[in-house]
Amino acid sequence: EVQLQASGGGLVQAGGSLRLSCAASGLTFEDYAIGWFRQAPGKEREGVSCISWADGSTHYADSVKGRFTISIDNAKNTVYLQMNSLKPEDTAVYYCAARELHTIVMDTTEVDYWGQGTLVTVSS
Repeated sequence: EVQLQASGGGLVQAGGSLRLSCAASGLTFEDYAIGWFRQAPGKEREGVSCISWADGSTHYADSVKGRFTISIDNAKNTVYLQMNSLKPEDTAVYYCAARELHTIVMDTTEVDYWGQGTLVTVSS
């Protein structure tokens, strides 16, 4: 059974930082792309960033480029999203997700497995 456990959300002031974690289990890691999505109140869920477990290639939404960094800790089977220079518009529930046999997962229609969300609130 594939499980994705997201954690690390919280309340932070604008300009601050948070690191989200997605602990993965039950999958053959090199076959998957892992992504972070977010959903703000009243808005559709959108792709934020993703990474290929096979080759480490990464992708970012334009809105977070230069501020967010995605990475993998293979020893811990965990994907991290380091979020710096946070803005109030980054406030959302953040979800990690997995897509099998691909190196990119940036659209909700591409997701095979979802983790539970973790709330990030950025105050102005």
